Amino acid sequence: MYLQHVYLWYNKANMNKLSLKKFLRKYPHNDACLDEIFKRKYSNGVDCVRCKKVTKYYKIIGRTAYSCEFCRTQVFPLAGTIFEKSTIDLRLWFYAMFLMIKTRSGVSAKQLERELGVCYKTAHRMFKQIRTLMDENGGDMLKGDVEIDETYIGGAGKNRRYVAHFNEKEKQIVMGMIQRSGKAYLKHIPNTGKWTLIKHIKENVDPKARIITDQLPGYTQLVKYGYKHDFVNHNETYVKGDIHTQNAESMWSNLKRGIFGVYRHCSERYLQNYANEYAWRYNNRGLGDGMFDKLLNQVVLVKVLKVGQLV
Repeated sequence: MYLQHVYLWYNKANMNKLSLKKFLRKYPHNDACLDEIFKRKYSNGVDCVRCKKVTKYYKIIGRTAYSCEFCRTQVFPLAGTIFEKSTIDLRLWFYAMFLMIKTRSGVSAKQLERELGVCYKTAHRMFKQIRTLMDENGGDMLKGDVEIDETYIGGAGKNRRYVAHFNEKEKQIVMGMIQRSGKAYLKHIPNTGKWTLIKHIKENVDPKARIITDQLPGYTQLVKYGYKHDFVNHNETYVKGDIHTQNAESMWSNLKRGIFGVYRHCSERYLQNYANEYAWRYNNRGLGDGMFDKLLNQVVLVKVLKVGQLV
């Protein structure tokens, strides 16, 4: 009886898990993927511009278009999405998105190249486009207890912020603002000057929030802007009651392990995109495999105006 209960519990717990087997069954071909985008883009039906009412649209065989049952007006679900004008099969796009949400440390474009049988340039572009869907910086202001910290990406390990070494590459700086039990915003910033830090804090953190940082001098001016500010001196301790930046440190651990262990290298130009990917996973950690559904919704919500420009 005990083993039967364990078996039923295990099946129930894994019923909604998006395994590769379920993914392949749900999206067996391109038309199934196209239908999924069509349903999400026109969830309330298609309001035909000629018929002046919501009508039924049918898939046109051999094309990525749907036609009105009465006037034959056509709509193109992929228009304005990251899939527009792409010659790559939709099922391969969906699989790349599946890999992005099933891994916690990311997947390299080289690995995607091997799995999909495409060239490296194509694999890199696919991941770049998918990451544009993961930009959740801005929007809701962070409230409550907010940990703020910064980290340095790139260069040699001995290249610390206060030490100059000849011929060493300059490190890139990422600023993290993390609401405890809430969302995280990661920003690629040019420096750790007080005006740069305060600018991003004012844009993303509620004035009534309690901000917790380390002893960096750039944060000492926060009280002048109405913020309650507590800090921990890392030269003495890392935790003083509930005053700590451990959530931020955990974020840096995941980010750096991903960049150095999976991607191996991240250029200054794309660092914000990589930071968005890790922040998106953190912000949607409670969804589990539901992250794939949310990412598909982002395909519809994020509109592509032209190459490289999104709104």
